[in-house]
Formats: sequence, structure tokens, C-alpha cells
Amino acid sequence: MTTPAWLLEREPALCPCGCIGKRAKGSFVEKTLKGGANLLRQMLFSEDLARHNGFLQRLDPRSKIAAVFGLLIAVGFTHKPWLLAAFYLATLGLGALSGLPVLFFLKRVWLFVPIFTGIMVLPATLSLVTPGRIVLTLWHWNGHPQGFTAQGLNSALLIVLRVAVSVSLVILLSSTTSWPRLLAGLRGLGVPRMFVQIVGMAYRYLFHLLTAVLEMYEARKARSAGRQRHDRAARRFVAASAGAILGKAHHMAEEVHQAMVSRGYRG
Repeated sequence: MTTPAWLLEREPALCPCGCIGKRAKGSFVEKTLKGGANLLRQMLFSEDLARHNGFLQRLDPRSKIAAVFGLLIAVGFTHKPWLLAAFYLATLGLGALSGLPVLFFLKRVWLFVPIFTGIMVLPATLSLVTPGRIVLTLWHWNGHPQGFTAQGLNSALLIVLRVAVSVSLVILLSSTTSWPRLLAGLRGLGVPRMFVQIVGMAYRYLFHLLTAVLEMYEARKARSAGRQRHDRAARRFVAASAGAILGKAHHMAEEVHQAMVSRGYRG
């Protein structure tokens, strides 16, 4: 019994910096599922934050929901950037008083705002869309300078700040209030019971189905030998998995409804 020759051959291993060897790019499906797994971890982390003995955690959920709703309306009608900046600094202060990690709070806000809102409002900063005083010339058209205008930049700044403050308020509410208390607060403010029940069940079983998708993909990877190919067979697997999840969701809905009816539900 001797060690095979191929097992004794030396080969360069992958290093963390990627300068040695070649890393295979992950598929779109794998990246999406990893994002779903990160979402699950974030939601579990938010539940832990909601149990802290912070400033916002001690407030009644009804008062927090009403205050956030009113502040969202106020932010939507605010036209002064300095006032929106003051709103945002106030959200940072409330987050610190409630024991929220500053880096966690900033990442959840500013990873969303620049990617989506910034791209959406970028064309509005150009003189072709928003005429006005040009502050930075990019090109000339028929002898006239074209570029970023002061009016367009001011409008874009207002939109970005509004979105940042609005997202910060929602994150404060969701991070400092557990899901059952949040639903109870909505019910206490007069939201119809049927709507609250549907939202609560959708929230619970959405993560249950996401876990099922992750398990299906991990099971497929565990049974695959060699490098995975992203070809027609992989696309067929994605389509079949989507169909299986749809069937699982329908079957689960039937079982949940039958269990509710057997316990006296007549809604």
C-alpha cells in the first residue's frame, strides 16, 4: 500500500488575496441564496437588538409606529437640506441611545441609498433634464455648455437625504421592536385584524420557504462532483426548484389553513 503519485504532487493553493491560483466565480443563484442567508442572519440579529433595554425598546409600539408615520410625512414635505440633515443626525442619536451598533446602522442605510437612489437621481443633475446654473461643465452642445447644474444637484441632494432619513426611521422601528409587538401595535392603532394576520403569516413562512430553498441548493452542491457548470442543466434545476417551492408553499398553505379551521378559525 503506497500513497498515489497524484496525491504527492505539489500545486499552488488559493490564497485569500487571490494572487495565487484561480478562483471560480460563483453563480447568480448562489449569490442570491447567500444574500437570502444574510437576510436571515440580519433578522435574527434585529430580534436580539429588540430585546435590549434601550431608549426606544422601552417605548410603547403604538407610539413608535405613530411617531415614525408622522415623521415620514414630515420628511416628505421638507424642502431644506439642513433640516433633513438634522433629522438624520437625530436618528443616529436615537440609535446610539437604543444600543444599536453605529456601523450596523450606517451600513443598512448607506448601502441602499447610493446604489438605488443615487443612480435614479443622477440624470436629474444634468442640464439636459434640469436647466439652471451650471457648476461643472462636461461637454458643449451647439456652443452651449452642458453639465451639472446647481438646481439639479440641490434636488438630488434633497431626494437622497429624504430617502436616507426615511430608511433610518424604518430601521429604527424594526430594529427596536420585535415582530409580535410590532403587529400588536398595528392592531392597537386600528389596522384591520385580517391584514395583520396575513402580514404576520407571510413574514413567518417567507423565511421558512427561504430556508427550504437554501437547503435544496446545499443538497445539490453536496451531490455534485467536480466544478459546477452554469449551463442548460443548471437552468433546468433552477426552474424545477422554483416549481418545487411553489408546490411546497401551496401545500403548506393548505395545511396551515386546515390546522386553523380545526382549532376554530372562522375568519
